Parts: sequence; C-alpha cells; structure tokens
Amino acid sequence: MPPTMPLSRSLLLLTFLSRRSFSSSPTRTLPVIKGNNYVSGTIYKTRALVQAQKALTDYLHSTRGLPFIFADQIAANSLFSLSNLIRKIHFSAFTFSDAFQTLLRYHPINEFEFFLESIGINHDEVPFFLPKNKFFFSEDSNVLDASLALIQYGFPWNKLGVLYKEEVSIFSLSANELTERLNGFKEWFGFDNNLCVVGVCLAFPYLLSREGELGSDLDAVFGNLKRVFVDFDMRNCVEGNVDAWYEVCCKVRVLYDLDCEKGKVGELMCRRKELFLECPKEVLVRKVGYFGEFGFGKEALGLFLLHNPEILNLDIETRVISVLGLLKHFGMDTKELRCVSRKYPYVLGRNRMENLPGVMKALDLQEWCLDKIRSSNGQLLATYVIGCPDEDINKEFVDGLKSIDSSRFPNHTMNKLDFLKRIGFGENALTMKALNILCGSSSELQSRFDFLLSKGIVHSKLCLMIKTRPKILSQHPERLEQKLNFWREELGSSLQNLYKFPAFLSFDLENRTKPRYYFYVWLRKTGLYTKKYAISCMLYPSEKQFIQRLFEIHPAAPKQYLERFSYIKVYLHNCEETSLT
Repeated sequence: MPPTMPLSRSLLLLTFLSRRSFSSSPTRTLPVIKGNNYVSGTIYKTRALVQAQKALTDYLHSTRGLPFIFADQIAANSLFSLSNLIRKIHFSAFTFSDAFQTLLRYHPINEFEFFLESIGINHDEVPFFLPKNKFFFSEDSNVLDASLALIQYGFPWNKLGVLYKEEVSIFSLSANELTERLNGFKEWFGFDNNLCVVGVCLAFPYLLSREGELGSDLDAVFGNLKRVFVDFDMRNCVEGNVDAWYEVCCKVRVLYDLDCEKGKVGELMCRRKELFLECPKEVLVRKVGYFGEFGFGKEALGLFLLHNPEILNLDIETRVISVLGLLKHFGMDTKELRCVSRKYPYVLGRNRMENLPGVMKALDLQEWCLDKIRSSNGQLLATYVIGCPDEDINKEFVDGLKSIDSSRFPNHTMNKLDFLKRIGFGENALTMKALNILCGSSSELQSRFDFLLSKGIVHSKLCLMIKTRPKILSQHPERLEQKLNFWREELGSSLQNLYKFPAFLSFDLENRTKPRYYFYVWLRKTGLYTKKYAISCMLYPSEKQFIQRLFEIHPAAPKQYLERFSYIKVYLHNCEETSLT
C-alpha cells in the first residue's frame, strides 16, 4: 500500500493540474455575458473579436450562402462594423459565442456595410457609398461576381475600395466583361503577367469602367504608360508586387491630374526615372501641394516638376528659414527689407520652409516669389541656408516657448502656434501676443481663417487684421458671416474700409453694433442729428461714454436710447418716427 500524501501537497497538486488543464483548453470562450462586460477588459475585447469573426464567417457562408473566400475576407477586414455589432449584445444567459450567433439570427446585418469596409473604404465614409434600398448581396449579385473576377486576376481584396470609390460602375460589369477588358490591356502592353495591369487600373480606375468611351485619352494614357514601363524598361526597376506597380502608376496619375500635355509625361518622367522611382508617392503629392500654394497653374506646375525633378529632394519639413535672410537671398535690397520690416513686423523672425507659401502671402509677395522660383528653376530654394545658428532668433519668442512647455495644455497651444506660423506669422513677440488671445483649436482657427478668405478678404490683409485684433478668429464662421453681411448690406461699406477698421468684427453685433447704429439712423431720420458719424466712433466708446455723447446731442436722447434701442436682440427697421419729449 503506497504511503499517503500529505493533505497540503495533495491540494497543491490538484490546483496545478486544474490550472494546467484550464489554460490548455482549445475551446475556451468568454465568460457569461452580463450587460456587455467584454468592453471592460482588453483581453475580453480581443477574444470577442476573434470569436465574432468566426461566427460572422459561418453566418455569411452557411446561412447567407456566400462563397467561403468572400465570407472569410469580409469577416477578417471589417473590424469597425464588427465592433459596433458586438456592442449590441446584451444577454445574461449565454456565452459570448452563443449570444453573437443569436444576434445574427434575429437581427440580420447590412451585408454591404461590412463588404465596403473590408475592401478598404474608411469606416466613416462607408455610409456615403451604401447602395440605396439594398441590404443583402442577393439583391445585387453583380457586386460579388465583379469582385471575384478582380481578385482572381490579381487585385488585392483590400484595394478594391479604390475602384469602388472612384468608379462604382465597375462593379456592375459582368465577370466576363471585366476579364476581357483586363486581358485586352495586358495584350496591349505586351506584358507576360498581370501585375502592371492591376497597378494601372488601380491608379486610373476610369480606364476599366469606360474603355469604349475614352478614345484619344485612352491612347494617350496607355501611350505614356507603355513608354514608361516598356520602352524605358522601368518594369525591371520595380519590385514584382502589385503595391510597387500601383505606387509608380499613382505618380503618373499625380502628374496627369496637373493637366500636363498628353503624350509628354512618359518621356519627361523617364529622363530622370530614378528620381521619380525613389520619391514616394506621398512626398510627390506633398511637393505638388507645396509648390501649388505659390500660385503655379496646374499645367505649369506639372511641367516645372518634370523639367526640374531634383526639386523633389528639397527638404521642406525640417529646414528653418530666416524671413529677412531668405528675402535677401532672393534678391531684395536693404531699402526694401527695411520697408518689409516696418510694414509686416509680425511676419519677421524664423519659420519653417514648409510655411514659406503662407509667409509670402502674408507679405503680399506671392507673385514676386513665384517668379524667383520659376526663373531659377527652384535653385534659389535649394541653395538657401540660414546664415548662422543665432540668426533672427527672438528672445521674447523663446521665452514664450518656455512658458508654453510649462503650461497646462502645451500641445494645444503649440498646435495654435503652428497654425499662426503656417499662415505667415513668424517667431516674434507679436505672434506670441496674438497666440495668448486666440481661442479655439488649430483646426477651428484654420476653418475660420479659410472662411474669411472665401469671403474675399486678401490673405495679407487678413493677417494684419489678426495682428491688430486676434479675437476676430475666436468666433464661429456663422457669427462672422452675420457681421460681414451687416457691414456690406446695412452699412453699405466695402472690404477696403473693413481693412481700416478690423475691430468691427470683434464687437457684439446684437448688443452693441445694431442698437447704436440703428439709434444713429433714427436720429438722422428725425433730424435731431445731421452730422456724419463714423461707425468706429459709435462702437469704440464704452456704454457709459456712448450715453454721455448722446446727452450732448440732446438731453432726452439717452432715455430714448435706453428704452428703445439698448440691449435689444432684434430691431424693427421700419420704426415709427417720433419726436423727443
């Protein structure tokens, strides 16, 4: 008879074996759902998504009859839609897997929503592309047939959204039509694989959707692409994958979107093909946007980049400029520099080269700068270097930065500072002063700035107005629009006059501007006051000072103003003419 094991050792062994058995169980599921407790822990979230993906795959394949390849791809690539579906689970008597399957059984999903996210369309954009009055794939089988033809040809599943967003009509074509068109492109190129055709169609979706309607444009596009890929043997410079082909084709598309002359893009690209190959698409897009802000026309910008591809290597993100130093480098003489310093002190100091377009707009030198860049083929920008480490450093600005670092919300404040520098303000004391007054996030300030530009206010004048009255940008666009409408329609004044009196946009329209102006109009109508009274003289005085001025006009005027006009929200324009008593 074996000796008996001590009780404590027996308990330890049983505990170890039970833990080992539990941890190695291959069918482990989430605990019983109470409310929706998977949200409370990361471990629950991960396991919930895995189980939900499996359940959704089974549902789409077994219940809805989708081919397994579709069901698996949709379930694996629609995490946002799947997470939203999980949040609807509120059971207390089932495991998570059972609860999720029950949800699908009694609450069918919008299959197109999951499909669109899975093919690469951002979840926030999905609602804009959902087909109307369609819920199930059985209501539009062409979508799946077209998708199958495309992925069989070599299109990545998560790139189909590129085609869907730009040319949804592609997914109404039959599988035979798509395959025939794709093979026709392949034969036209003379390639022995599908990768290039896939890249071309992803970059130019309209070629695939309207093959028979393109005419000379189709010949021009394919002529350029054939020259790039075949005649100049660029296919040997590109890795053998779809993403690499797509990248190159996107660069060609960027230049095409600049309205470059058809037939010349391929030739010019291939003169310096190594630069275009080495330059990532995102960098090319940024450079196009950057130089476009200087005022290049679309076609002129395309040809400028094609003739001067070295400019693509220009570092605009990290390079620092001295505004006066760069102006001097561009050829401005001492007298002109003094004039700039006197007229635009808030632009002076340092800035980043990426903000140079905004700096030149703030100085009203955009055309001058564009001519310098164009005439030097971009070399003036490429050869500029800051004079010395201490050039144009402003001590008050540096002290302000230290205060921001120790403040409660440094990131928020730095984002606002980046906005000011982006529109042309430099690293100086005036910029810091404006920064401390501005209210709102960087995106809100940019939106308000763009709104005022859209109303016809010149960039340089707007910067001067902000320097004078930063509170202008602390208001919502709706309020700014009301004030601009009042300025133009009620006062009958122009933007040129607004530049002289920017403070108008910072005064309260309902409680200050309207009451005082309408009372002045009433005084003119009654003949009690015949002199012209500038709007600035009405608005600048405090309420006490304004009433004192009214008393000087007529002893009873303050009483009429306080009873009839002061602090009113809406004033009836057709007020009756009455006499003072």
